[in-house]
Amino acid sequence: MAELINKTGTFSERIIHFYNDLNPDFALPAGIEVLHPYAKAEVKPLIEQYYTRFYNDDRPKIYLFGINPGRLGGGLTGIPFTDPVQLSKLSIAHEFEEKSELSSDFIYKLIDAYGGMKKFAKNFFLTAISPLGFTMQEKNYNYYDHPMLEAAIRPWILKTMQEQLSAGANRKIAVSIGEGSNFKYLCNLNHKEQWFEEVIALPHPRWIMQYRRKSLPEFIERYVETLNRIRP
Repeated sequence: MAELINKTGTFSERIIHFYNDLNPDFALPAGIEVLHPYAKAEVKPLIEQYYTRFYNDDRPKIYLFGINPGRLGGGLTGIPFTDPVQLSKLSIAHEFEEKSELSSDFIYKLIDAYGGMKKFAKNFFLTAISPLGFTMQEKNYNYYDHPMLEAAIRPWILKTMQEQLSAGANRKIAVSIGEGSNFKYLCNLNHKEQWFEEVIALPHPRWIMQYRRKSLPEFIERYVETLNRIRP
């Protein structure tokens, strides 16, 4: 059994505080805008309901790191890899248009295959290296695609990484959702900061859904097998 985190409050209370306290105190390059759903009043009750329902315990979680939230998923709802359609399926009422996002669709197919949200949340936590997202010309933009953006937010990423890990991260292993630039970036940071003993990678859901959809069952199985292998 994983060792409990000896801190005040539950995992849900600590992570809700983390999101509500996020402050993008960096200057953005021209043409790039930040997605900050946690500043919106309609998002706060959604994250409180989600995390209180599924993360109201004190068990360390294995963190699964995406890149940064997208405008139709976590950048809208405030919950990583969770679009309005999945919120409704979780019986969390909201006022967003019922639009689906590819990565969210994959992640919740994975969660269903794993045994459901409660079983998944017992040991795993979905997040991102940058907990806030970015857009350029109203399209999703990755933090590492613009050298000036990456340089501007790097100190903030280091600070917020420490803060979100302190909510209750399992420091033995972390998962990069994405085998390319996101994985490389996380490994480079981890080499310097020594957050985790090991970092592994899995294929990115959007790549799977766009280019390997015919092999979706095999990728879901790979994810499930990996989660079963690394869970405490």
